[in-house]
Amino acid sequence: MIKVTKKMVLKALKNRRPDSHKGENGRVLVVGGSEEYAGAPLIAALAAKAVLRTGTDQSVLFAPEKVAWSANAYSPDLITYKTKGKFLAKKHAQQVIKMAKNFDCICIGNGIGLRKETREFVKKAVNSTSIPKIVDADAIKALAGHRFKNDTIITPHLKELEIFAQKRVQRTGEEVKKIAQKHNCIVLLKGKTDIISDGQKTFYNTTGNAGMTVGGTGDCLAGICAALVSHKNSLLESACAGAYINGLVGDRLLKKKGFGFTATDIVEEIPYTVKSMKGMK
Repeated sequence: MIKVTKKMVLKALKNRRPDSHKGENGRVLVVGGSEEYAGAPLIAALAAKAVLRTGTDQSVLFAPEKVAWSANAYSPDLITYKTKGKFLAKKHAQQVIKMAKNFDCICIGNGIGLRKETREFVKKAVNSTSIPKIVDADAIKALAGHRFKNDTIITPHLKELEIFAQKRVQRTGEEVKKIAQKHNCIVLLKGKTDIISDGQKTFYNTTGNAGMTVGGTGDCLAGICAALVSHKNSLLESACAGAYINGLVGDRLLKKKGFGFTATDIVEEIPYTVKSMKGMK
């Protein structure tokens, strides 16, 4: 059993150059949101803000216009691209494909919904973009049975992984490894112990606690992973470090607040956790 260690994570937490310019420390495009769920705007915005909290220069949310305006009301730090419609459909895919050329990573699926038109959008956007992708939430379900063409991390819980793999799944490293091999992706299976595999190597992350079952923590994880990918880490390094950091933030909040913490607390705690890990004063 190979555990994710603090040493591994510190390697992924790169220091920025003093003379770096805007955008040189990573740009992430977060694609999500719909009117199907009342909390969808916040869910998508949480993922986008988690990207910023992990030290990336720019996080842009691509979402239906009402979702994007709601996200801006939640956080003026977010840049949003407001597209027409109440949900994302295949007709919007070309916009994402064009925008993706200017980003280091895409995070797709947060609050996106499962309408037929949205499933088609997800498939086209994922298949037609070559930059690394974090596929989360309903986008995982939309891509059931899919074999990816290029660099992708999927971040499912067990039920989502079963939908994606189209079979009953045992929570074991060997099972996750086989799924990663078959579908040509990194699998980050969330749980009490996170299991991460690229189909060759398998790692286990033990940070985190039962308080992280609260809604939105998975969206934070997706955002953290996207930020780490945008910092030019490998996908496997990013998945391992993202799981560790997200869980460690939850452990710090448990000490501060007990089991009463929320996903927004996680977003706000991320920079303090990273700072503490790096030994910065």
